[in-house]
Amino acid sequence: MTRIYLDHSATTPVHPLVADAMFPYFTQIFGNASSSHGYGRDADCALDESRRVIARVLNCEPDEVIFTSGGSESDNLAVRGAAWDAKARGAGNHLVTTAIEHGAIGATVAQLAALHGFERTVLPVDRAGRVSVADFERACRPGTAFASVMYANNEVGTIQFIAALAAIARERGIVFHTDAVQAAGQLPLDVQALGVDLLSLSAHKFYGPKGVGALYVRRGTNLVTAQTGGSQEHGLRAGTYNTPLIVGMAKALELAYRDFDSRTAHYTALRERLIEGILASIPQARLTGHPTNRLAAHASFVFEGLSAGFLLDSLDARGIAASAASACKAGKAEPSGVLLALGYSPEVALTSLRLTVGLHTTFAEIDTTIDALAEIVSKLARFNVPTRTPQTASATLAV
Repeated sequence: MTRIYLDHSATTPVHPLVADAMFPYFTQIFGNASSSHGYGRDADCALDESRRVIARVLNCEPDEVIFTSGGSESDNLAVRGAAWDAKARGAGNHLVTTAIEHGAIGATVAQLAALHGFERTVLPVDRAGRVSVADFERACRPGTAFASVMYANNEVGTIQFIAALAAIARERGIVFHTDAVQAAGQLPLDVQALGVDLLSLSAHKFYGPKGVGALYVRRGTNLVTAQTGGSQEHGLRAGTYNTPLIVGMAKALELAYRDFDSRTAHYTALRERLIEGILASIPQARLTGHPTNRLAAHASFVFEGLSAGFLLDSLDARGIAASAASACKAGKAEPSGVLLALGYSPEVALTSLRLTVGLHTTFAEIDTTIDALAEIVSKLARFNVPTRTPQTASATLAV
């Protein structure tokens, strides 16, 4: 059976050139980059070069790039670090975020409010998943210390007006962060044009290795770290450097932006074929997120009256990998908070499907997927399969 992978928003395969770049740092240049001898200096040189490569893509200084274990750690460091610093300086204790953030932002802001006395405003979004610039401006009140708005959403692909939001925050002296984990490789990451103070990345979303990420920290932006015990990364991220993975992340980001135009054109053509084909052949399908202002590789749908779990299982049985937005917790399927925020009912939110294309996806694979999904939906509708999602791992969206 031929297998088709359409879950690139969950993770991407490591690019062969990235694997080649990493390999020597597992076997030959293996020193601890914090050591002063030659082995350590060799590893440290690799870190310095990786920092410069990433800084060129971000249009920032190398010392503004902080290495982390991935997007979730970068998000946590940004939120807690900026909030705790502001509180320590008496600069405010109000945080602004949105209803569709990744849990690494939303849960961290909620914890700061519950345990550390911070106030928070969680902004709504429209039916397409966009944050209103006017709503954001009204939320930025005296005492607002920090704001975080996701660059592009992982579930529905909608892109936010980050530059406009960041400009408002800057005018008011508010530290502004964006989670760019899904955007990396598909949208520009020029932090000067975006105007952000903090930006999170995760390598495995753009054909790099898992377990490594970065946080851009604009000079003059102070953070209080929760991770102590080492002097690495200006004292913000204690722990031995994972040199091979850092080298891999830098190489993957370099390739993504070297080939940015051709990659995004390829993604967009596949995405449009997928969206048009599914909407034309499946009456129950409805596109979620913004119809055009969305990630190049991203298509997401709801199928009213059908079960996401059955759709996923049926696709998987045909060798097609996809994701749904519902998550099974304690034996009970729960609807996506993102889709609820977009105004979908809990029942409809349980019928979601995300299909995300990649470098090696072909038009033949897209056509096969459209035909397979149309046949599956027709059968499920004919047998009136209920919307209850089975308690299987396939019903969980990987972000």
